[in-house]
Formats: sequence, structure tokens, C-alpha cells
Amino acid sequence: MRLLTFASRSVLLLSLLSSAAGLARAATPSLFIEELTWPELQTMVAKGSTTILIPIGGTEQNGPHMVLGKHNVRVHALAGRIAQQLGNAVVAPVLGYVPEGSIKPPAAHMRFTGTISIPESAFEAVLEGAARSFKQHGFRDIVFLGDHGGYQKSEARVAQRLNREWAKDASARVHPLPEYYAAATAPFNQGLQAKGYSVAEIGTHAGLADTALAMAVDPRLVRTDQLTQAHNQAPANGVYGDPRRASAELGQSGLQHIVDTSVAAIHTAIGSR
Repeated sequence: MRLLTFASRSVLLLSLLSSAAGLARAATPSLFIEELTWPELQTMVAKGSTTILIPIGGTEQNGPHMVLGKHNVRVHALAGRIAQQLGNAVVAPVLGYVPEGSIKPPAAHMRFTGTISIPESAFEAVLEGAARSFKQHGFRDIVFLGDHGGYQKSEARVAQRLNREWAKDASARVHPLPEYYAAATAPFNQGLQAKGYSVAEIGTHAGLADTALAMAVDPRLVRTDQLTQAHNQAPANGVYGDPRRASAELGQSGLQHIVDTSVAAIHTAIGSR
């Protein structure tokens, strides 16, 4: 028998590793329903994955240094981490169209190119339709993960309406989960202050805190060459804070806190019903 050359053995090994990786992926279905077939999802629900996370983002200006889809990318990543930690959850598609204020005359973020705003009634109708759909498919706990502060009350209203309607039906409940959004604000900001960053620097929108979280999710969300300009022209350019000293390292602790807080809140919400 002719011995395999070193190159041939290397090609064979790479092929075997590739096949093994493919089999591993096939054996471990995605937690994002967009990446599943309907029979795959149906099987997961039948086996106990009956919690569905609905990530809600938004498309809005985030200064000259951060992309318009910051909320969408962030909530997608965090929802995946939360679902993985829960062990019995999957993630719905991100809702990137949300209320952002008056369109004409433009107000708030609508003053900046690229921001998309829809009426609260339309937003709530989408949430309600999604929740009803997932109830129909056998999900028992429907969780809203809202990454933006402007529509938290809408999430609560929809959850309240549906839970009131389903009060005599124990098969499903909606959880607005305000703890998810709260975890990204006060606790994270307090931690940054403890490290010596000022309240003005941390900011309320597109400042140090917001920018650090984005960097931790994906550095490509931030244009680091625009950080100084973002500070110098604030707040006329939509920046409320100072992002110049933001880093992925600062943001990592914030992301983990959001995940841990959300997982604990979901366990509490599910366990109390």
C-alpha cells in the first residue's frame, strides 16, 4: 500500500475535521428561529423549549461614531446569550421598527438621517400579533426584551392586555421584563462612576456607557476615528455624553450584568405563574 504523503494526510485530516464540525452543527440547532426549519422548531418546543424571547431594538441616530442599528445588533446578541443561559428558550427575529417620535415636524432622533419611527399603535399591534402567534405554536412564556427606553410602556401595555385576556388560560403568559432595560442603565452607570468616570462623561445617549456596550458587542459598530468629533460637536450631533474613553473592556461587565439580571428575572417571572 502506498503511504500517504504529509500533504495528503493534512488534506484528509482537514476534511475529517470539517465533516465533524458540520455534524456538530447539525446536532446542535440554532437558538434563533430564523435559522431553523419549522419541523426543527416544532421539535424543540415539544422537547421543552417553550420560552420565546422577542428582542426589540430600534433604528435611530447614535451620533457620528456609532451605527444606526446599534440597538438591533446589541439586543440580538444579548438575546442569544440569555437564551443559551436559560437552556429552554429560543429567540424571535429582532423588531427594528419602533416609535422614535414625531416624523413631521421631526422631533428627537427623527431630526437625524436614518432614524425610523412608527406610531405606538402600530408597534403595539406588531408585538401583540407576534405574541398571539407564538402562543398558537405552543410557547408558554413570551418575553419582550426591549433595548430602548422609549417604548417600555408599550411593552407593558401589550403584556397587560394579553395577560388579562388569557387570565383563564394557563397555557401562555407575556412578560415585558423591564429588568432587561434597567440593567443597562443605572447599575452599569454606577459601576462606571466607581471606576472614576463622571456622570457627564457616561452620558444618556451615545456617550461613554452606550459606546462601551456597543464596542463589547461588536467593535465594528463604532467608528473610533470619530470619537473626538462626536464629543466636540455634542449635543448638536445627537451625542449626550463623552465617548472618547469608551472601550470594549468597559462594556463587557455591563453586557454580563444584563444577561445575568435578565435570566434571573425570567426565572422569577416564570416561577411565579
